[in-house]
Amino acid sequence: MEVILKQDVEKLGHQGDVVKVADGYGRNYLLPKKLAIEATAANKAVIGQMKAAAVRRIAREKTDAESLAKQFEGVTVTFTRRAGESNQLFGSVTTSDIASELEQKGFKLDRRKLSLVEPIKTTGDFKVALKLHRDVTVNIPVHVAKEAEVAAQ
Repeated sequence: MEVILKQDVEKLGHQGDVVKVADGYGRNYLLPKKLAIEATAANKAVIGQMKAAAVRRIAREKTDAESLAKQFEGVTVTFTRRAGESNQLFGSVTTSDIASELEQKGFKLDRRKLSLVEPIKTTGDFKVALKLHRDVTVNIPVHVAKEAEVAAQ
């Protein structure tokens, strides 16, 4: 089945692309979620208009993302958690923890834009990627400290 993507779909394509997908994937996922439309002759004629509008919108979103990325310069997220003697945390620091901490600092963002392979389970300094746009990614420094270390300082 051929479909025209209405939005970017990870590992499939970008908006306006005509892609071949399995019938079930297109019929049961892409079309009901309005991520794509069927690639008929009439819809293919509309692709040019969609692509032109998408190029303008993507350029505007990229400049917005770049200006937002500049605001993240110098921002560090710090957590104090209970940890054992081998610096293993009793629990972990997840993307939702980082997103809520950034929200307290005045940044409103979706936790799904934070890229963390697995939750942070030890103390130390980490870099967490924040994908603001497909071409704009910012690394946020995250510091996780033991509660006893913070009390001593």
